[in-house]
Amino acid sequence: MANRGPSYGLSREVQEKIEQKYDPDLEQRLVDWIIAQCGGNLEKPQPGKQNFQKWLMDGTILCRLINSLYPRGKEPIKKIPETQMAFKQMEKISQFLQAAEAYGVTTTDVFQTVDLWEGKDMAAVQRTLMALGSLAVTKDDGQYRGDRDWFHRKAQGYRREFTEEQLRQGQSLIGLQMGSNRGASQSGMTGYGMHRQIM
Repeated sequence: MANRGPSYGLSREVQEKIEQKYDPDLEQRLVDWIIAQCGGNLEKPQPGKQNFQKWLMDGTILCRLINSLYPRGKEPIKKIPETQMAFKQMEKISQFLQAAEAYGVTTTDVFQTVDLWEGKDMAAVQRTLMALGSLAVTKDDGQYRGDRDWFHRKAQGYRREFTEEQLRQGQSLIGLQMGSNRGASQSGMTGYGMHRQIM
């Protein structure tokens, strides 16, 4: 972790707002899912933001998580080295992020490596894992393991088909959000540029 002194003023306010977004209940749900998804041989961390960060920080668990969402032989991360070198661990986090985007997590839901590595925004890490879990439940391809109630299903497209007759009828109607023109008239209106009569 980076050796930073205390922050003051606006920097402190921003950091406090970011820290308020972290959800301890969500942390517990994510830990349970990761253990269920990766297999029971993972050690459960103690509750708390710092412990959750240390648990995920080397990137090994994240790589195992994304690989477990693919069928055997089609894993996106082929080799997950066990190493204590900082740049290799950060590289594993980056590989996870790229694989999560390839899986379908939107770019806006993906955290940055420093958010996890330096603990700058653990709420963003939670958001990414939530988006990944929701996507896995929605895909329903048999690779998701765990309680399906832990995540929301993402909305799927609902394509509507209209006949030519229905489309023609829709063109002749004025939508309610546009208001109504019934009873409207221009009586009492004067042309532009004419003087108003003030009595």
